[in-house]
Amino acid sequence: MTTALSVVMLLVLSSLAGSKVAGIREWGQANALAIIALLLFASRGVLPDLLSIEVANALYLGTIALMYAGFRRHLGLPVPRGLLLGGALAALAGVVVFHHLAESLAMRVVSVSCYHAAVYFAIFATLRGRVDGRLRYPFAFTRSAALVLGIGHAVRGAFHAVEAYAPVSLLEPSTANLVFLAIGTLALPALTLGAVMMANARVISETAYAADHDHLTGAPSRRAFFAIAERELARAQRHAGGLGLLLVDADHFKRINDTYGHGVGDQVLRDLAERTREAIRKIDHFARLGGEEFAVLLPDAGLEAARAVAERLRAALDRSAAATPSGHGVTYTVSIGLAMLEEGDTFASLMARADAALYAAKAGGRNMVVCAEGTGLGYT
Repeated sequence: MTTALSVVMLLVLSSLAGSKVAGIREWGQANALAIIALLLFASRGVLPDLLSIEVANALYLGTIALMYAGFRRHLGLPVPRGLLLGGALAALAGVVVFHHLAESLAMRVVSVSCYHAAVYFAIFATLRGRVDGRLRYPFAFTRSAALVLGIGHAVRGAFHAVEAYAPVSLLEPSTANLVFLAIGTLALPALTLGAVMMANARVISETAYAADHDHLTGAPSRRAFFAIAERELARAQRHAGGLGLLLVDADHFKRINDTYGHGVGDQVLRDLAERTREAIRKIDHFARLGGEEFAVLLPDAGLEAARAVAERLRAALDRSAAATPSGHGVTYTVSIGLAMLEEGDTFASLMARADAALYAAKAGGRNMVVCAEGTGLGYT
């Protein structure tokens, strides 16, 4: 049963190999090793004991070590290879000693159970901590599975250590054997299922982030901004609150690209986005609409507050030669159009007025803020 589950999990992990999620390779290798190890365990009495006991146990110790390494890599943490290898060699030495020098199946079980319990507890400790959104449930499931398995193997080791003096048969249909068999059967599939859930949640989270964010600047995308804008518009109209919109456009951006190349132009856009994040309020929403045009939504803002944010932003983005006499980096400035929500506005009409104000700022000489006509009436 465990072999069949490992085959299924290996196929599932193979389907995620192209996602480039860290840890997939190690989890896949763990299940591949498990398949070989379990087949060797099943061949006891058919193949030599060296293969069905020592080699099989060595491979199965490697499976849990690889699972742990996969979780560490998935979280961007270093893998303690020395500790993993040292613990595995100690457990394997116990298998060899209690097979050839002092025959004791119970103590062989103790040796491997101690290692498994330690690694399961290490996985539990690694996955502790707060995670957000789609990652919360997969982490909680895997963490819980690792804790239960760690306790199960610790109890299994203690049980056989106490009963080490008595003859042991792992196939005897006792309650203890059935419980330990269930733990052993479900251990790797449960952990792999958790790993698959974590990888899948990571892929979904990264895909959603990519869809809602501009890949160059990291700013929210036009699609995400419009969704936020509709929510803020409805809230402002419901509570008769202020709502401002800034359209920000880099001046003479084509000239920058033509003179210095698109690589420098991209750097200007990244710099513009970073400075904008620092200049606006924490409650404001910022996005890249396309090209060199950005937008800032100002919830709960009256005209004076919106104008103050706009002027502060323009000053922060004034990278002209006069403003930066040191001459470091490419110089640039921005023009800003400001519009405030009026009674009866849709977001399209609000944006159209902000766009007209932006055009006026461009026509008026650039590097300035222009308020749309009529701004300040209605809700503000």
